[in-house]
Amino acid sequence: MLLLRPLRVSGARRLHTSVARRSAPLSVPSLPPSIAPPLKGVRVVDLTRVLAGPYCTMLLADLGADVIKVEHPKGGDDTRSWAPPSAPLLPAKAQRIPPGKEAAWAALPPESAYFLAVNRNKRSITVDLKKQEGREILHQLVKEADVVVENYLPGKLSSMQMGYEDLKKIKPDIIYASITGYGQTGPFGSFAGYDVIVAADAGLFHITGEADRPPVKVGVAVTDLTTGLYVHGAVMAALLGRAQTGQGVHIDASLFESQIATLANVASSYLISGKEATRWGTAHPSIVPYQVMPVSDGFMMVGAGNDGQFKILTAAIGAPDLAADARFSSNAQRVANRDVLIPLLEELLRKQTAQHWIDALGGRVPAAPIRNIKQTFEHPQAVARGVTTEVDHPRAGRITISAPAVRYGEGKMPCSASVR
Repeated sequence: MLLLRPLRVSGARRLHTSVARRSAPLSVPSLPPSIAPPLKGVRVVDLTRVLAGPYCTMLLADLGADVIKVEHPKGGDDTRSWAPPSAPLLPAKAQRIPPGKEAAWAALPPESAYFLAVNRNKRSITVDLKKQEGREILHQLVKEADVVVENYLPGKLSSMQMGYEDLKKIKPDIIYASITGYGQTGPFGSFAGYDVIVAADAGLFHITGEADRPPVKVGVAVTDLTTGLYVHGAVMAALLGRAQTGQGVHIDASLFESQIATLANVASSYLISGKEATRWGTAHPSIVPYQVMPVSDGFMMVGAGNDGQFKILTAAIGAPDLAADARFSSNAQRVANRDVLIPLLEELLRKQTAQHWIDALGGRVPAAPIRNIKQTFEHPQAVARGVTTEVDHPRAGRITISAPAVRYGEGKMPCSASVR
C-alpha cells in the first residue's frame, strides 16, 4: 500500500501523514478489487473538518479520487488534537521525515485516532484562507479540480471569494458540495451544525433510550455519518450528471435534513397516522419479541420477527407451550401482551449463556450476543471479510485502520495513510 505522491502547490505547506498500530493484522488480507478505482482522475478539494465532511471525502478517496485536504496552518483539522488515544510514534530516526522538516515534525503531536478514522487515502496541505495568497492557492487548486466539498457556515466562504459563484467563474463545471447544520436557507440557516444538537432538534433523541428514562445519544455521531454518506452519493450523482450535460452544480446538504430523512419508518408512521413516536429502548413497537434480553453471562439480542420464528425460539428455550398460548400465538397478540410475555422469556433466557442459546437456535431465529469492540473485531466474520487493513505511516510505521465497507468483486479498494 503506497502513500500518495507529494502535493506541490506554491505557497502551501504539506502536512505530515496521518492514520493505531497493532502488532498483528485483525483480518484476512483482501484480494484486489475486480474493477479499477472508478474515481481515478477525479480531483476533490476538501475544505471540511471534524466528521461529516471528512467522512464524505474519505469515501470519495476510497474510490480513487485524488482528495486534497486543505487545513488551517495552526493545528489543522480540529480532530488532530482530539487525543488520547493516538497512534504510537516510531523513533525519530525511523520516521520518514521530509528533508528540512526535522524540527517541524518533532514539534507535532502524535497522530490522533479520531483523525485517522476518517482521513485515509487523502493528501493534506495547510493554507491560510484568510489571506489573499491563501485564496489564490485555493483558486489555483480549483482550476484543476472536479469537486469542492466544504462545511463552513453559509456565506462564510462567499465573503472570502471562495463560494460557489466565485469558484464557478474559475471552473464553470465545478461540483460544489456544502455541508451545514441546517442548510443554506431558512430561519436556522445561520446556525452552526453539531451532531448531537441536530440529533436532538430533528427527532433522533426523542426515540433513542428507554421509555421511562431520559433520552440518550447514539454511541457514534450517526447524524454526521449519515450526512457524509448522503453527500458522497450526491457528489457521485453530480459527477454522472456532469458527464451527460457538462454542467456543474451546487449541492446544498444539511445535518438537519439528513437526520429527518433517516427517521425512515418512524417518520412515515407519524406522517401517515399522525401518532407520535416514543422511546422503546432496544424493543420494537410492532414486533415482539424483538429486543435485548438478559442471559447468564450478559445480554443478547433476539429478533423473532414472525410466528414461525417464535415457535422455534420457545421450543429452543424449553417452553413450546408459550407459542400455543392464545395470548402469544400471533405477533399482534404478542404486541398486545408484551408486558406479560417478555418477563417470561427473560426468566428462561437467564438460565444459560448467550452462546448456549445461539447454538440452540442454530441460525433459525435472528440472535446475537452484545459484543464489545474488541469482540467485534475478533468476530470470525469480521476476520474473514477483512474489515481492517494495514497502511504504512511515515511517523507511526505499520498501523491498522478500518477498511472500506464494500467489496468490488472479490476485493476492496486499496488504502493508504493520509499524507501531510
